[in-house]
Amino acid sequence: MGELTRRAILLAGGGIVGGIAGAKLTSNRPSLAGTTLLQPTGAEGTLNDASLLSETKIFRHSIAIENPTEVLADKIRAEITEARESGRPFNVGAARHSMGGHAIPANGHAMTFDNGFTQMTPGNETYRVHAGARWGEVIRALDPLGLGPKVMQSNNDFGVAATFCVNAHGWPVPHGPMGATVRSIFMVRPDGELVRCSRTENAPLFFATMGGYGLTGAIIELEVEAVPNLNLEPTFRKMPARDFAQFFIGAIDSGEVNMAYGRLNVDRDTFFEDAMMITYRAAADQTEIPPASGSGTLSQLSRHVFRAQVANEPAKDLRWWFETGLGPLIASGPVTRNSLINEPVVTLDDNDPTRTDILHEYFVPPGRFSDFIEACQEVIPSSYQELLNITLRYVGGDAESVLNYAPAPRIACVMLFSQEMTQRAEIDHERMTQALIDRILDMGGTYYLPYRPHATQEQFRRAYPSAEKFVEEKKFYDPDLVFRNGFWDRYLADMT
Repeated sequence: MGELTRRAILLAGGGIVGGIAGAKLTSNRPSLAGTTLLQPTGAEGTLNDASLLSETKIFRHSIAIENPTEVLADKIRAEITEARESGRPFNVGAARHSMGGHAIPANGHAMTFDNGFTQMTPGNETYRVHAGARWGEVIRALDPLGLGPKVMQSNNDFGVAATFCVNAHGWPVPHGPMGATVRSIFMVRPDGELVRCSRTENAPLFFATMGGYGLTGAIIELEVEAVPNLNLEPTFRKMPARDFAQFFIGAIDSGEVNMAYGRLNVDRDTFFEDAMMITYRAAADQTEIPPASGSGTLSQLSRHVFRAQVANEPAKDLRWWFETGLGPLIASGPVTRNSLINEPVVTLDDNDPTRTDILHEYFVPPGRFSDFIEACQEVIPSSYQELLNITLRYVGGDAESVLNYAPAPRIACVMLFSQEMTQRAEIDHERMTQALIDRILDMGGTYYLPYRPHATQEQFRRAYPSAEKFVEEKKFYDPDLVFRNGFWDRYLADMT
């Protein structure tokens, strides 16, 4: 059968089960008659992000493909100067997968980086990478050398510097956020000076930029840690959801696991009652490591069953059966570490102009995971929202970034909702999100910032008590507040 990606195996297996699903996969979606639609216009002079709900008017959008460093720095300086003189904001983005306008400067100068430059440094411990490189380009450069990224986001079409700026984590264990693997960065400060930042050089700026949402300057190059690529073998374990945390943390603490994640069932009748834990350990045979694979035919076919879950409880049951029953039977063979992380988010694109995918992520203390289960059971099924998937990952503690979401090890709970693109759905989604955030803050957890800006100001300050310190750092480096975006406008501007 060859190498299968984790999504092909664990998201639906559409090519295998699609034929037996039959009429059971007919969705019962509510009518859109009489609703206020929120589809973007795509008008010239606007930018949007992955939510499709952040369409924003801008002054200018430019694409930056320049390399080497000094050439790109000059282009950025020119944009900063014009933006400052005109009283307009400036900000940089890459793949624009955030969901709250986080990389969009309203009525300002937007720049998108797009350059895949990746080069190993002497010793093969780190690699230099252009800020605009996508993770798939990094894997393509490192894989022939027997290497791969130490930590990256779970999809390969995100930008490397953007990952650092949201301090995203992945699912290799026992690591913390990606910022912990960055040795140094070159960035253009708001005053136009090109500087190198690390833990020993311009350290305050380094830690403010890590998870700083592009508000402290423009990164143009990074030095990031690499690790050997490996053949890995999976193990699968089904259990009651409330037992998941103890088994998950125990497996990671064993020191034998290289990658790990979990799932919960999402059908409404038994919502979040069952869990599946998937762990990967190094295979005994490392003599031949095949090239990294990407999305295969089965991954593409699986999208149909995954998408059939919208307003369709039988489809959710079918998918969970595949994930916990048939999937493990056909997925017991080895797979390379690079292949597991070399999957684009577009694989699961819904291609439905009336709906959009909305992500949530919550960071829960392992000892309070049962409380998290209870909160979700009480809040989500009673909403109008369709939860299609939840992935559970481990993230190690982060004591470096100023806007810190995991001060100690946490279970990262990543949810994917399919939201109707209407005003009624947006209002309901905001209500549900705020209810979840309140419950999770009460248990000592936090929520992740890059997604829809539904949290209240009070919730933001409670989840991120260092926000005022971050604003002070930002104002020190950017007294004119040239670097601004949707995140700044929504949550930080009032702190100045």
